[in-house]
Amino acid sequence: MKESATWYSDRVQSEVKLVRWGTYGTPVLLFPTAGGDAEEVERMHLIRVLDPLITSGRIKVYSVDSIAARSWGDTSISARHATWLQNQFDGLVSREVVPAIRHDCQSDDIEIVVTGASIGAFNAMASICRHPDIFKLAICMSGSYDVQRFIKGHGGRGLDGQPDGNFYHSSPLHFVPNLPEGEQLQRLRSRFILMCHGGGRWEDPEQDWTMARILGSKRIPNRVDPWGDGYDHDWPTWRAMLPHYLEKA
Repeated sequence: MKESATWYSDRVQSEVKLVRWGTYGTPVLLFPTAGGDAEEVERMHLIRVLDPLITSGRIKVYSVDSIAARSWGDTSISARHATWLQNQFDGLVSREVVPAIRHDCQSDDIEIVVTGASIGAFNAMASICRHPDIFKLAICMSGSYDVQRFIKGHGGRGLDGQPDGNFYHSSPLHFVPNLPEGEQLQRLRSRFILMCHGGGRWEDPEQDWTMARILGSKRIPNRVDPWGDGYDHDWPTWRAMLPHYLEKA
């Protein structure tokens, strides 16, 4: 049921692992949190709670190593290198991970559900907004979309109020409001983005509402689901959320 593949990616200049759980069903790309690797979701029991959907052939779950710790999280590097690396990660996902998933599914054009929590939700949001030709649904849990705050202190070498092209194109909060009429926006309007958050500790619900207003202004279908008090920005919350939404996907 579980298989993995590892390769060296010139894009992010490191080895990358892609792990799969399941044999049949809709492919789901599940991004880890900031410091996580491809198997974090298994260690934190997300795969366990998804097992009924996996074993019944409803879904196949894939996860890939995060580079957030090397980009947003490494304050020893310049902000511009951090944003370059994040943009390279998008290329890794769309040009290396997605073809690997489609090859595994024996389909050159199968559409993928994308999801994640915290920074994983940011990557899910960025993926569907940048590649609506690939991803059909995003489930973004406890999203952190304002990543500009992560680069302000990079070794004292922030972007000085001038986001570069790598940052702009990596951040849906910045590029979605300026999407022109055209194929990308039209495809996005045929997709769906679901954002959910708890009302407990460490959550920032305004991140979802801000993103929802931006998506709504471009007529991109979306919904925000608040889960209320008692749901913290933590794995127990995400273990409750993800099976609930994937059951309906």
